[in-house]
Amino acid sequence: MSTSTLVGAPAVPARPQPRPFGLARHSLQLARRSLLKTLRTPEQLLDVTLQPILFVVIFVYLLGGAIAGSTHDYLQFLLPAIMVQTIMFASTVTGTNLNTDIEKGVFDRFRSLPIARSAPLVGSVLGDLIRFVVAIVVLLAFGYAIGFRIGTDPLQLLAAALVTMTFGFCLSWVSVLIGMLVRSPGAVQGLGFLVMFPLTFGTNMMVPTDTLPGWLQAWVKINPATHAMEAARALMLGTPDATAPVLKTLAWSFALLIVFAPLAVRAYRRRT
Repeated sequence: MSTSTLVGAPAVPARPQPRPFGLARHSLQLARRSLLKTLRTPEQLLDVTLQPILFVVIFVYLLGGAIAGSTHDYLQFLLPAIMVQTIMFASTVTGTNLNTDIEKGVFDRFRSLPIARSAPLVGSVLGDLIRFVVAIVVLLAFGYAIGFRIGTDPLQLLAAALVTMTFGFCLSWVSVLIGMLVRSPGAVQGLGFLVMFPLTFGTNMMVPTDTLPGWLQAWVKINPATHAMEAARALMLGTPDATAPVLKTLAWSFALLIVFAPLAVRAYRRRT
């Protein structure tokens, strides 16, 4: 090769090639960033610590006597469903945080790094799992303090928490998609609550399904949040059999993941 050819050729920097399992490694690193961000600003955990306690106090002590005749019996019925509701509301924060990071230019820096394009999204969702853990621990501790007792065993209680967190993780991708489509964090939060309210309250969370009007029963029976709440109740209380609601919850979780995760990644690539 001649010297003139070397002088005249423009220098093209080599782009680092992604290594095997790069997405998992990069996502875990960014999940660690999200976790550290949460630990440094613990006020971000106020919603998952105070909100479930407030809901339990309001529903049990204001409505429990009228609905169930006993606040203790109603606490046993309500608390597993409140656990699912809390995780569902916590999942909306993921999209809000991602939208905030995009507005601040954080994702512009991510684009210059040799990482998988979807790693920032996956990392943020994984990092927010700590919020789910905190919410469940606080709720169970408070519930135990006021009289809630599981009717099964610690392993089934752990299974209930894991099934609920799996459902929340997959549902988070709906929030991520909203965060990629709208312009401001406030709009993400508003739309997220519009989605979550019919999902969480259009269930048998507070009363049995057969006490509801026929048209509402039709919605409750197909609502994925209903299956998640029934799975949590069955695993924590022992009745009824947990197999069917757990399988339905996992099926809905998988469906949410395969539909909304690709859509969220596609919207992220278009926006960034």
